[in-house]
Amino acid sequence: MKYDKNHALIESAIPGLPTPRRGKVRDLYDLGDSLLLVATDRISAFDVVMPNGVPDKGRILNSLSVFWFGLLEGMPNHLISADVDAYPAALQGVKEDLRGRSMLVKKVSIIPFECIVRGYLTGSGWQEYQRSRSVNSQPLREGYQNGSKLDRVLFTPSTKAELGEHDLPVTAAELESALGPEQAQRLEDASVRCYATAADYAATCGIIIADTKFEFGTDAAGRLVLADEVLTPDSSRFWPRASYAVGSNPPSLDKQFVRDWLDSIKFNRQPPAPVLPDDVVAKTRAKYVEAYERLTKKRFV
Repeated sequence: MKYDKNHALIESAIPGLPTPRRGKVRDLYDLGDSLLLVATDRISAFDVVMPNGVPDKGRILNSLSVFWFGLLEGMPNHLISADVDAYPAALQGVKEDLRGRSMLVKKVSIIPFECIVRGYLTGSGWQEYQRSRSVNSQPLREGYQNGSKLDRVLFTPSTKAELGEHDLPVTAAELESALGPEQAQRLEDASVRCYATAADYAATCGIIIADTKFEFGTDAAGRLVLADEVLTPDSSRFWPRASYAVGSNPPSLDKQFVRDWLDSIKFNRQPPAPVLPDDVVAKTRAKYVEAYERLTKKRFV
């Protein structure tokens, strides 16, 4: 295992297994009849991976995803188990390294699109709205401000870029052309339904889910399956209700803090990324921990 100076896990390695496929955050091991996902402490912003990580970030993402898979029980998902004591014998020698930051999952055929759902106008959606009164080419009425709640939840998919590339917006027509109208509609319906369930629950915790992104695959029977991470501070904007105000970027419990710091130093959004200062790392970790504790109602240890 490779750690940085703050003891953040940067790369995993499991003796006896081939080098994993490495994504922006997760290391993926093929176990034959299943996959092992290991959530490292790497952090990316603007589709660029930072050279140092955020300690415990992978454990938070993994635990939150397991929590949401349980809450979204009506939506099939790829989780087999996150209990390292029940993992195959080949993994028992490293189970303590994997504890809390890994899950065994079913093999599914991943649909190569990010399913983004927006309940509030912010980020790139707000930037587009200012230019064209639209989001993802979907026309919107006049009068919205930064941070406004949208009249209706928007489904705004994007491409699923490889490491080092950037996700690009996809219109409804383009998604239908790639997947067919029936599958495109299934994706939209499932995404909006999962968002609505999660947003209603988060509201009881004093959290607004401004937007989020899902990934789906299909199993051998062609059934739509929720995959990868779900509703984490990496894939969502979490706004504390108490500090929410229309007209500005509300304080958030997610990686927007890292994006804001990168913008403050005028990062050009191309690799190589700068090293995150220790105070940025510490504050980001604190935001992730707070999101976990408020949403799960459990103390992070």
